[in-house]
Amino acid sequence: MRREPWIVGVSGASGTPYAAAVLRGLIDAGEPVDLVVSRAARLTLLDETGRSFRDAHWAADLGDWLGVGLDDVDVRYWPAGDLAAGPSSGSYPARGMIVVPASTAACAGIALGLSKDLLQRAAEVNLKERRRVVIVPRETPVTRSHLLHLVELIDAGAVVLPASPGFYGSGADATAQQLIDFVAGKVLDAAGVKHTLLTRWTGELGAR
Repeated sequence: MRREPWIVGVSGASGTPYAAAVLRGLIDAGEPVDLVVSRAARLTLLDETGRSFRDAHWAADLGDWLGVGLDDVDVRYWPAGDLAAGPSSGSYPARGMIVVPASTAACAGIALGLSKDLLQRAAEVNLKERRRVVIVPRETPVTRSHLLHLVELIDAGAVVLPASPGFYGSGADATAQQLIDFVAGKVLDAAGVKHTLLTRWTGELGAR
């Protein structure tokens, strides 16, 4: 059976916990994953978690970051500077791509087709191949140019899903992890991946 992974790109925007929750959700669902972590994302990860992410030790660093064992998990890692990597080509099989979190620079680069690194190139490839692409911008407030780039991504076929958590199902007592998982769950919904990360609205006020 042909392997068709989800390509997950982690850019340098604040919000690495969103990336971790999405990756755990994909792994829990048994989905194969190809991971690309930008240079800026490594700095953000170090700042937000105190954890390093190194090419030569990516499996150990990823397992430490996610808090999961990777022995029986189908995850591949591609350095962001490797523009000859599999995901840089449209002939490389993939189900689609998720960019989480997506910095404004990454959104602009993908929208303009700059292919500055493998993350941008892989996203452009998946858009041109008409595969599902979910972009999770994490920036506020936004400028007109930010919005125009998001519109261009939508016009190209991407799902633009801002990191905006909902409070129903958890309310004002929601933990940070519940709010993170809500966004991750919406991302996986957009990708068509089954999960149990969020409490779904039932139409009943106060329902838990």
